[in-house]
Amino acid sequence: MSQKNETAVLVLALLLTVGIVGGGVWWFNNSGVKITTANPSENGNKDRITFGEKPFTPGEISQVKKEGVQAFAAKSYDKAIANLTNALKLKRNDPEALIFLNNARIGSAKSYSIVTSVPIGTDPNESLEILRGIAQAQNQINNSGGIKGVPLKVGIANDDDNPEISKQIAASLVKKPEVLGVVGPITSDATLAAGTMYTSGQLVAISPTSTSVKISNFSRYVFRTVPSDFMAARSLANYMVRTLQKKNAVVFFNSQSKYSQSLKTEFVSSVLLEGGQISSEFDLSTADFSAAKSLEQATKQGAEVLMLAANTETLDKALQVVQINQKKLTLLAGDDVYSAKTLEIGREQAVGMVLAVPWHIDSNPNSDFPQKSRQLWGADVSWRTALAYDATIAIIAALERNPTRVGVQQVLASSDFSASGASGAIRFLPSGDRNAPVQLVKIVPGSRSRTGYDFQPVR
Repeated sequence: MSQKNETAVLVLALLLTVGIVGGGVWWFNNSGVKITTANPSENGNKDRITFGEKPFTPGEISQVKKEGVQAFAAKSYDKAIANLTNALKLKRNDPEALIFLNNARIGSAKSYSIVTSVPIGTDPNESLEILRGIAQAQNQINNSGGIKGVPLKVGIANDDDNPEISKQIAASLVKKPEVLGVVGPITSDATLAAGTMYTSGQLVAISPTSTSVKISNFSRYVFRTVPSDFMAARSLANYMVRTLQKKNAVVFFNSQSKYSQSLKTEFVSSVLLEGGQISSEFDLSTADFSAAKSLEQATKQGAEVLMLAANTETLDKALQVVQINQKKLTLLAGDDVYSAKTLEIGREQAVGMVLAVPWHIDSNPNSDFPQKSRQLWGADVSWRTALAYDATIAIIAALERNPTRVGVQQVLASSDFSASGASGAIRFLPSGDRNAPVQLVKIVPGSRSRTGYDFQPVR
């Protein structure tokens, strides 16, 4: 492709990206509220943690929600309940409002507390997906009488996906004896950074989305409900060589991301074990990265497959590759590419791309989670919501057996532990990893996402 054409594609991609950020995520932004960035105060970690005293969710906040939060901060719980109930009538898909409502219903009564660490200030869309899973689990247990009669209180911590901030938040949480578990962080870099603090405080942290192989056996107190990159890479390599009958691939990754590095390394190893080859690796994070030049080199080397091991920060560059590829080479990708942005920008050029994800809403017809989540949120949910739900359910199950920090760890690590989650049975290996397979999905034309394209399970 000429330099002129490449520039045109890049400009189009940037314009579409701006449009998406302004419009929000198709799964949940049914109200059309504009998504912006949350900016909680930087004056200490106390301003990064809320149980209802202040809102973190980005976007315009309704007056009734503002009044509900103000009432909560003043400990006027009856008024907070009334206002937050009305706020949810205006915007049913607001998980923060539902969490605050359940916390307000508890008031000052006895409860078990957990906190979720999410980058709501820098990645609001994925954070909202995570919060929906946690809110659904909290709402479910509290409406059914609590944990042996004790309700669950949930706090939200904004870590901005900054490993140092994640570590500082962890240090704050371990000093709060009432906090008995953590859901998160959601990226591998943040999980590895904060994990040392959670371990020192004997506080269990279950990440629903951190997939780096470095997290395996990292700590007795760090678990995850998402399968590791080893599982995703093996599934993609197997599909490439055995199903597609293709042997030569190139990989696009971000050398600055532990997740991306992990997925890339595991995919390369898996392809070689399957008898294939990796002709090149392209680092999306370099300043001089060129999608056109990379594809030209890949084609000259006889590549048949493009593997996109991009993370959130490099997704735009990965989608430039998709656009310029023009469906000439087969596309594979990891779970961070599973995004509304991929459907919006990739469009027809992304059709046929196969991604490895932990869960898809149509993957298990016997599960009642999809129906219940649709009833609660008014839309389909993503794998991030499902696995955040599973992480919360796992902590709830552990609290039922031993509601102490050490007790939660011992229950989760025991060989007989099992809980029923959105994606099937929740069991952990001695490494802290989830004992579960991954699901391959393909991008196809469709109407569910309202973009004209959908993710569909590969049967």
